[in-house]
Amino acid sequence: MTTKAWHSIVPKPKRNPYRWLIYAALAAVYLWAFSGIPFEGFKETAGQITKSIFAGIFSPDWDYVYLPDGEDLLRGLLETLAISIGGTFLSAVVCFPFAFWSATNMSRYRAVSGSGKMALSFIRTFPEIIMAILFIKAVGPGSFAGMLALGLHSVGMLGKLFADEIENIDRGPIEALTAAGASRLQLLWYAVIPQVLPGFLSYTLYRFEINMRSATILGVIGAGGIGTPLIFALSTRNWDRVGIILLGIVVMIAAIDILSGQIRKRLV
Repeated sequence: MTTKAWHSIVPKPKRNPYRWLIYAALAAVYLWAFSGIPFEGFKETAGQITKSIFAGIFSPDWDYVYLPDGEDLLRGLLETLAISIGGTFLSAVVCFPFAFWSATNMSRYRAVSGSGKMALSFIRTFPEIIMAILFIKAVGPGSFAGMLALGLHSVGMLGKLFADEIENIDRGPIEALTAAGASRLQLLWYAVIPQVLPGFLSYTLYRFEINMRSATILGVIGAGGIGTPLIFALSTRNWDRVGIILLGIVVMIAAIDILSGQIRKRLV
């Protein structure tokens, strides 16, 4: 078949007549957004401070990696890891009933699943920083408040992902067990959970990666983890210590991303 004949058979893609209008609207939105940001110029000491920051970050304080007598980088990273693991485990356990509550194919009535979705949406509206501040007031500063904040905040998103996984299951095993006279509990145990469990574990690992990043921030407000020494180093302008802390955070998060990615590939 010649090229001319091929082009006569294959239809040409239609061009959107409103393409330039969409581009103009996007440009107008960006111009409006940037125009609303006040810019008063740079301070006179901006160059000197920038040089100090880069000099400290690129010459990290290696002695801070391990200190036998006090807080160091390894202890802070391990505490951050513990906060993220505890928060992820707590959210995975709590959101399990929420997922079945909000899944549309697990209830005969739309109002039941709709109320579950509204509950998850309500939980998602609160950022983990706000929840951490509330838990710090309730249980005191420390890693326990950070774990509770991450655990409760993750319920909203993880419950939604779990519910979507339940809604996409194959109805064949359920119908076969129903015809055989299985109870509702047996349907869940033998037909639903085996289908959704790999997806649940994959989403939990993905949420664990997000919680690792969030746990590094919660220490800034007193919720434990590596964020606490980081904010102290920033406030005292100890840039070489800031450099080693940032390097430790990058290495830990990169290692966890690689490990969890390999595990997710085996699960899905």
